[in-house]
Amino acid sequence: MTYKFHFLYRLGAWGAATCMVMICALVALQVTFRLIDALLSVTGFARLGLSVTGLSEIAAYLLVGAAFLGLAYTFVHHAHIRVTLLISRLPSAARAWFEVFCLLVALAISVLLGYGLVELARESRDFDDVSSGFLSIPLWIPQTVLATGVGLLCLALLETLAATLRIAIREPSRFREATATDDSETP
Repeated sequence: MTYKFHFLYRLGAWGAATCMVMICALVALQVTFRLIDALLSVTGFARLGLSVTGLSEIAAYLLVGAAFLGLAYTFVHHAHIRVTLLISRLPSAARAWFEVFCLLVALAISVLLGYGLVELARESRDFDDVSSGFLSIPLWIPQTVLATGVGLLCLALLETLAATLRIAIREPSRFREATATDDSETP
């Protein structure tokens, strides 16, 4: 299936990858600071006491951002876990309509989650909520990242639902299972 908004899903994936790289860089920096302190201590010099303040808090926000920003990209590349033991035994027409039903349920849940996250971010911004860790990070920032990731997933689900519904109505016998091969990557 070719996705019209694949560039947005890819942008989300780049955001997720950036979050992961930032986690690695922050942890490497913290390890480097500890190594420098250990070497200074062994050689008889005074420790510098360098550290990344709030590293675990920042890493947690980045990890959640990576997970949510990558949702749509992994969905369109069929990388989400699917249990197809029952559905694979159905005829093509029944499979198509079952897929439509599952996509509707997934879209409904995702829209509700997205709406809740947008409202949560709005409330956090209105009440100036900040994190309770070492750093006072405004909570609307990570919450907006979560809402963006779920919004991208909703868009991918909607796009897939439209295509699946089109096939289920016009040519249900042509319906095939989602496979690991994806033609949306081709230019």
